[in-house]
This record gives sequence, C-alpha cells and structure tokens, in this order.
Amino acid sequence: MKIKAVDLFCGAGGLTRGLANVGIDVRMGIDIDSACKYPYEFNNDATFLKEDVTTLTSETISAYLTGNDVRLIAGCAPCQPFSSYTRGKIDYGKEKWGLLNAFSRIVKDVRPELVSMENVAQLKKHAVFQKFKKTLEDLGYHVWFDQVNCHHYGVPQTRRRLVLLASLLGPIEIIKPTHLEKNSWQTVRNTIEGLAHLYAGDKDPKDPLHVASVLSSTNLKRIKASKPGGTWRDWPKSLVARCHKKKSGKTYSGVYGRMRWDAPSPTMTTQCYGFGNGRFGHPKQDRAISLREAAMLQTFPKDYQFIPPGSKPNFKTVGRLIGNAVPVRLGEIIGLSIIKHLEAVSSSKDRKKKRAA
Repeated sequence: MKIKAVDLFCGAGGLTRGLANVGIDVRMGIDIDSACKYPYEFNNDATFLKEDVTTLTSETISAYLTGNDVRLIAGCAPCQPFSSYTRGKIDYGKEKWGLLNAFSRIVKDVRPELVSMENVAQLKKHAVFQKFKKTLEDLGYHVWFDQVNCHHYGVPQTRRRLVLLASLLGPIEIIKPTHLEKNSWQTVRNTIEGLAHLYAGDKDPKDPLHVASVLSSTNLKRIKASKPGGTWRDWPKSLVARCHKKKSGKTYSGVYGRMRWDAPSPTMTTQCYGFGNGRFGHPKQDRAISLREAAMLQTFPKDYQFIPPGSKPNFKTVGRLIGNAVPVRLGEIIGLSIIKHLEAVSSSKDRKKKRAA
C-alpha cells in the first residue's frame, strides 16, 4: 500500500526526510517560518507552504492526498505558546498548547487513515494532549503513544520525545528499539569526528555550515579547562562565573560543558552552537560545536543544505532550524513503524480472504 503524507509544522524537513528515506511519499510540508522554505524544498521532493496551521483548511491538505493511497498526516506541533512561536506577530490568546488543537481539527476534518505526532515528552502530562488523544479515539483511531529514548533508535543524542501513532486500520505501535544495548549506541565520535578541524570563530571553506561561534578570551580559557563530560566545577575558581558562585546557580552544572566522544550528545537545542548554552563544547577542540556538527547530531545528512549557495549562515536562524527539527533517524523509525503496521493489516486481510474462500 502506497502512503502519501503531509507534514504539519515541517521545519527544515527532518521528519519529511526520514519518512521519505523509508519510502513514504511526503507531498507537502507546512510551516509559518519562512526560513524553512529553502532547506525543505531543496533537500526534499515536496512542496513547502508557508501558512498558519490554525487557519489551514482541510481542502488545502486534501488536494495533496488524492487517489486511493493510504493517507498520513504527521507533524510536531511546537510546544511554545502561539505568541512566542510567531514572535508576537499574531495573538492567539493564552492557551499554551493551542497548536495541538489545530492539529486535532485538521485530523478531524480530513480523516486520514494514519496520524503521527512527535513532541516534548512532558506533553503527555497536559490536558490538551489527553483531549487530542480522546478526539482521535472518538473518531475511531487506534492510538499508541509513549516516551521514546532516541539513542535507543540510532540517534546520537540523549533526546527523549513523546511519539504518538494512530490508525483507522487497526492497532499500531512503534517498532522495537534498534540500538538498545549501550555498545550499539551512536556516539559523538562516530558522527562528527571526520569533519575538518576548526578553531573558535573559524569556518570550513568547503562547507559554510561547518562554522564555529566566536569565544571570548574568558570562555576560551574556560573551555580549555573543561573536561569531556565534566562541569564548570572542574575550573579554577578564577574562571567560575559569578552567577554560579551564588546558591541559586550552583545546581546549573549542565552549562559550559564538553561532550564526551564515546557517548551520545545531549539534546540539541536552538542554541546548540553556543558553549555557554549547555553541554555543547566540542569533545576535543577548544570551541562549541559547529552548525554542521549540530545538524549531523540531529542525523541530517552531511550534505543537507540549510541556506542558499553563497549565503552566510546566521547562527540564530540556522540554530533554530536545527534545534527545532525532528531527527531524521526518528522520522525513519516512525516511517518504519507505519510500514510494519500496514504490512500487518495487509496480511490480516489476506488471511480473512483465504478463510472466506
């Protein structure tokens, strides 16, 4: 059974690329962020639509899901309030998780055979998620959801996400972990070690995205004093930031840290290019990870393009695209789970036909 899909809140195309890698035909991606258009369309055989999902019509989506193929609506509704997501340009009121309600409305209007939703793990505690789940169940969907440890599925970072799968065709669930044993985990070393050496503020002339942010003289001393997997507590007292000397700052040990070579990285965020923003120091080189390294830790291919040729990458913009993305590998896992589900449905139909005959 061929699957046609639409990717809501598509971002730079991490989920779309993952689904496409396993044979799902993603026809369109929708996002309100215009910076997503170039990477989404350049790297994927799909159309990008810049539109607010809260006002998106079912007719727009249905136009890309024509024919007798199995239809999938997938996406990762941003977890910020609407006003934060749109930088205050549109006021949608005070409801924090309203974009998920928009997702729910679209599913209700289109009634695709399959639905996939990925989000922050904490979402399952919120009433809006329970409402979303109940809406699906009331529509006749079989619903599975759980927290997924991404490093158990081949993503080289300790990212934990909520994944939901729903089907009108029968019970569905995610496939079993592919990298459950610790010795099978993908690591920082086997993901980025082969890239060109950089100094802080340096860039690779062959790859504009392999660029590292500048470090102040103080932060350069700090990273030189940092141990892989360690904290700022390893530094000489003269280098410890004033805020960390206060009682309120002593618990924030996860900032100004280096990654470990032979372990998964921490979760990539929208500010993963900054040494002081988390444990984003390179394991060996005295700098924060580059934008390309961050993208590869999100399992984007090494040649995935985020900016047009000749453009200079803006750290804030590209960092947002990378940090907000669904890891490509997680997209593949979601796609493989859907394919396995459809194979089971097909086999069940064949058995019923044989019994009837």
